[in-house]
Amino acid sequence: MRKIQSQGVHHITIVGAGRQTAIDFWEGLLGMPFVFEQPNLDNEAESHLYFDPGDGRLITVFTNEERSADPGRLSRDPGTVHHLAFSLSQATFRQVVERLDERGVRHSGVKDRGFMDSIYFDDPLGLLIELASYRFEPPHGHTHADVLLEAHKLRVERGDYNIAEEHLTDAIERLVARSQDSLSDDRSPRDPYGS
Repeated sequence: MRKIQSQGVHHITIVGAGRQTAIDFWEGLLGMPFVFEQPNLDNEAESHLYFDPGDGRLITVFTNEERSADPGRLSRDPGTVHHLAFSLSQATFRQVVERLDERGVRHSGVKDRGFMDSIYFDDPLGLLIELASYRFEPPHGHTHADVLLEAHKLRVERGDYNIAEEHLTDAIERLVARSQDSLSDDRSPRDPYGS
């Protein structure tokens, strides 16, 4: 028996309401360019809209002009989607509260997640959306997931409850030490201003 190895999210498809509701939310609020549209090839009553969330992958929405937006909260039963999270730069993230408030969108306010900042709100159909911004940049040649895995190991080694910025900093240092050679025999921390 062998695995079927994934290499990233290809796309996520959402059942939407009318076409303009999808465009207004995904492009008009979240800034995702509307890049492609065709009929839903499995249901001729629907259109299939494609939006680029910023990484070249896709968020797609099945729209039908017979459906209207119903902002009632979706089910939180096992097996359902809890929320979708999208990445923002820190510069953009610092503007999120103001930009949601100017539209009258109810939101959670900024949540401290230790390794990132988050804010939550519902889309016009009741789907919970998270806007998240990492507090760190991974070292060259590494991903955010690499840093989080290393920070998790450090957190567990130290018996800490959750990942904090200290774990991230130390994880980045470990990754750099493992992945970049040095001519120094001793790469331990030193004080060049020593007394």
